[in-house]
Amino acid sequence: MSAITLCLRDPALRAAGLVLALQGAIACSFGPYVSILAVHTFGFGDRGYATLLALSSLISVSASVIGGIRADQTANRRQVTLLAVLSMVLGTCLMTVTPGPLVFALTAGLLIPVSSITFGQVFALARLAATRYPEDKRDGIMAVIRALFAAPFVVVLPLWSLAFAAGAEITLIFPVGLLLSAVMLLAVLRLWPTDRDVPWDDRPSGLTFRAALAEMGHPRIAARVLALGAVTGASTLYMAIISLVMVASVGRGTDDVALYVGIVAGLEVPFMLLLPGLTRGIARTRLILTGAALYGIHVALLPVLAGSPLVWLLVLPASVGGAVTLTVPIAYLQDLLADRPGAGASLMAVQRLAGDVIAAACFAIGTTLAGYGTVALLGIAASLIGAAALWAADRR
Repeated sequence: MSAITLCLRDPALRAAGLVLALQGAIACSFGPYVSILAVHTFGFGDRGYATLLALSSLISVSASVIGGIRADQTANRRQVTLLAVLSMVLGTCLMTVTPGPLVFALTAGLLIPVSSITFGQVFALARLAATRYPEDKRDGIMAVIRALFAAPFVVVLPLWSLAFAAGAEITLIFPVGLLLSAVMLLAVLRLWPTDRDVPWDDRPSGLTFRAALAEMGHPRIAARVLALGAVTGASTLYMAIISLVMVASVGRGTDDVALYVGIVAGLEVPFMLLLPGLTRGIARTRLILTGAALYGIHVALLPVLAGSPLVWLLVLPASVGGAVTLTVPIAYLQDLLADRPGAGASLMAVQRLAGDVIAAACFAIGTTLAGYGTVALLGIAASLIGAAALWAADRR
């Protein structure tokens, strides 16, 4: 509660929380429907969508890293964030006014991925603002900010379900996204602290782009980012196999999938808020290892219990483990580059890419060798190895 109070009272933390909540609302509005728009509505097909997905991932990570380094070089974090939000506004505006295959490819493959810079810069702002408070409060502040990104998933997705059930066109997500991104732009313009008038020390890094990139690629840092990617790859695999094991394998309805995912997401938010107070004094790497183990129980048993009523018991280890593995790595990654808030935050994008690649490899190998149960076991093994390696490295 003290962290929530701080986030409500502090103008910079309020701005960070509002911008991230709006970005969460946009993400959950677009995320489930981009694939069907690409494959069916605009006729790209499966291969075209795969190409678009790979391109968007590459641009998203590149933009996050470049934006983070540039923000550290200039200390103009507000300007970098404004450019990122403007990219989202432009993309949603184009799709609202002149929707079509080429405009969709431009929006989904370039403009929306570039806007992902905002995610890292929000956490950079929150980290800088949190430096004015005692150290034992900072993880709680970051947990509150991260929970604000997840909270819209619980509210917005059911609203979209109702809208589509009432006959709304799927392309409605773009005018709604335009409205949300316009509010986000207004929030950055009106609430985000100006770059030259901040109540904390934020000086230009003085590093060239090559030097900053070399700093991020140092083996000590790169190895830990890769290990954290392996940890979070388990959540990517969970989203990949849940429909396959519940619907295709045991014949449950898609409503069960939506309910399961919704319950897990809904429970993650309060656990994210409770976590810092309950785990104060425990090493982050030990928390990550514990969270990976709990999440592993959920992923391992999901293919086994998918057809049983007992599957609903798995939402508890899923939400507790997910709350740990989604929040604790944020502060851990930022501490790897403590003097470079922008570059430290952009490491989250690199970690996400590493997790996606590891998850894809586990999925390909598992489905070739046996089935979805093997996919789950490979993903858990990779996650636990990554968490254990992280714990062992920091213990030394």
